[in-house]
Amino acid sequence: MSTTISLNVSKEQQSVVNKEERDITDKFAVIDTETNWYDEVMSIGIVVAEKETMKKIDAVYYIFDPEYKVGGMFSDELFCHDDKACITSRAQALKEIKQWLDAYHVQKLFAYNARFDKMHLPEYAMYQWYDIMRLAAYRQYNKAIPDTADCYRTGKMKRGYGVENVLKMLSDNNGYRETHNAVLDAEDELQIMQLMGHGISEYDIALIPNKK
Repeated sequence: MSTTISLNVSKEQQSVVNKEERDITDKFAVIDTETNWYDEVMSIGIVVAEKETMKKIDAVYYIFDPEYKVGGMFSDELFCHDDKACITSRAQALKEIKQWLDAYHVQKLFAYNARFDKMHLPEYAMYQWYDIMRLAAYRQYNKAIPDTADCYRTGKMKRGYGVENVLKMLSDNNGYRETHNAVLDAEDELQIMQLMGHGISEYDIALIPNKK
């Protein structure tokens, strides 16, 4: 004869369980890469933030050796934040970054023009990738786009929707300049998300499907 045990879970206990589940999945990351003249990733910056508040929690910055020694369009910006930079091989960097992301239980990676970053980081195909630009460049999602902006019928701007121009619109700071330092750019891209004010679930339309 089998005995069925009934577990009576109080509302308080269930609330604790629910909170623990939320704490595990309430982080996301914003990622940016810079490439060298051979179109190889030479630096990567990542910021982890809370989903609810969009506030930054932590950040890491890696420079890939020997790829950075080739040089690139933005090599001058590589060491503008050298106190935070870790210089190591691509394989070691991506291993350490994954361990760091896993420690925060990050499953979602956000980037501006995310297809570029995802294409250059096939090792991170296991994550869900979202394109911030998918909302930032469209009038219906970015209320800072002026009425005079030239847009397609879909609502997407025809030009001028890079990180620098969009952050100028949202922040009303015409003096802003994009640094093209990977970790600083990742922080700027997180700021775009903050200023647009959309919840994480609204970025579902910006998910980049994996190629079959």
